[in-house]
Amino acid sequence: MYEHKFIKVRLSTFKLEPEEDYHQIVYEHEREGWELVQIFAPGLRGYGTPTFFELIFKRRRD
Repeated sequence: MYEHKFIKVRLSTFKLEPEEDYHQIVYEHEREGWELVQIFAPGLRGYGTPTFFELIFKRRRD
């Protein structure tokens, strides 16, 4: 069995740049035993641009 964790990273309104350093988020979670599974951008605003993306992690549950 696996447990999953979803981390939402918001994008700035005009430049569409992440408001957080997502590289650092991945590194921190890897140190805790999480594996990055997918980056998903579900939220769309006008013109079809995303408002955020989610980092999806998993790790084995003991």
